[in-house]
Formats: sequence, structure tokens, C-alpha cells
Amino acid sequence: MVQTLYHKDILQNRAQIHLTRATLAPQRPKALHTHDFFELFWVQNGQVRHHLPDRTDTLDEGTVGFLQPGQHHALQGRGEHALIVSLCIHPDTIANLGKRHPDLQGHLFWSDAKIAQHQRDIRQLATLNHAAVLLERSACTALHAEAFLLPLCADLTGNIQPKDAPAWLAKACQTAKDPAVFREGAAGLVAITGKAHPHVSRSMRKYYGQTPSDFINDLRMTHAARVLITDSDPISEIARDVGIPNMSHFHKLFRNAYELTPLQYRHKYQRELVQPQG
Repeated sequence: MVQTLYHKDILQNRAQIHLTRATLAPQRPKALHTHDFFELFWVQNGQVRHHLPDRTDTLDEGTVGFLQPGQHHALQGRGEHALIVSLCIHPDTIANLGKRHPDLQGHLFWSDAKIAQHQRDIRQLATLNHAAVLLERSACTALHAEAFLLPLCADLTGNIQPKDAPAWLAKACQTAKDPAVFREGAAGLVAITGKAHPHVSRSMRKYYGQTPSDFINDLRMTHAARVLITDSDPISEIARDVGIPNMSHFHKLFRNAYELTPLQYRHKYQRELVQPQG
């Protein structure tokens, strides 16, 4: 028999979110359960077996799961130190977020599937845990629930890769956002895949509609544009920092991307916003 959990039994007073930490028993669950609320959980320590109606997944430390109401599942510790953090979230909170932020549609709690998973590295997991501590100390109202959920949702949906892209390519494209990678150009992207350049090039065209060079140059120009309006570094230094010391080539790429020279961009989006000259 499947047990159903109800948010009215968990969320007290004005609370819209409830956080629980628990060490999972290593025994296989006797049955799956379901709930009428949205659940967010992450593996804080160790490994976890996630039992679903059609399969069992092994979740590593840092795995974050987003479950919709009605999803049948169960969690089981793998070993003696499997620690899980779980949040029960009122359906109204998720519905309101989805209405106000269309970019969330199709992702996370708003995915076509009833469950979505993402992976957090050590630094990202530390950030998530810090936010969880602040949530615990709050009244857990709708305001506090959104203060916790929105940064996480914005971060995860900002890194969405094409659905059909192979994991090795999606991971490489995400890693390539690091200046240490993109300043090495297309060769830097290819190197972190561990695969041959022709194969990477074909895969990039198929799944991203770009060559490796085009993809990297987009990252370079995005980074350059951000630095131009948040710092006062000389343009030549910014060009070198993104891996394009040839100023003529840098200006050409930047102008193609933003229809302004780097200096014009800085004036328009930094100086004229802070100290308009009239």
C-alpha cells in the first residue's frame, strides 16, 4: 500500500516550506510513498538509492532532486552515513513562482517529467547549505521560501544545456565558461572533452548549432562586456584576459556581438548610466 503525505500535516501556521535533515537507513524501503506537495531534496553526504516505480537510481553527494506532487518514490541509504536534506513546499508557492517567471517553464519543478535532477559541486553544495541554514532560522513564510528557491532556480536554469546533448559535451560547455578554459580558445574546449577535435566540432554543430570557435568567442565576448561595465581595466587588458591579444580581432568580434566598439559599450552602459552628461 502506497502511503500519501499531505502538506496540511507538515506545514504549520503560515509556513510555506519545511526543511528536514535525516540520516537514511540502509534497509530497502518496504514500499514507495507519494505526496500532495512539491519536494526538493539533495544528498548532503554519502550515496542514496532512489527507488522509483520503474527503476532505482544511485545518487551521489551533491545530487539535487525536484519532485512534483503525485510522484511515487522512496529513499534508501547506501552505507551508514547517507544524509539527505528534504524540503516540503506548498503547491501555491511553486504555482506563483511559475506564473511570475516564465523562464522556469519546462525545468525543475515545472519540467514535463515528474522528477528532475541536477548535480552540485562542493562549492555549490556549500552555498546551498548556507541558504538552507538561513531558511531554517526564518519563519518559512512564502517570502522566505522564495528567497531560498529563486537563487537556486536562477542558477540551475541559467546553465540548461540542449536536452539531447551527450553528457560529456554538456559538461565541457559548462566548464568552458571558466576564463581559464575559454582564453585558450576552441583548443581549450576540445581539451577538456578528451575527444578528437573533428568529433567535438561535429557534435557542437549538431547539438548547439555552432562551431567550437563560435561558442568560445560568444563566451569571451559575454565576459568582456561584463568586465567593461563593472571594472575600469584597460580594453587591451580585457582583450588579453579573454585570450585575444590581437586588438583588431577583438574589436571585430565585439562589434559583431554588440554592434558597438568596446569603448562605446563602456560609455553607454557604465559611464552614461552612473554619471549622464546630458
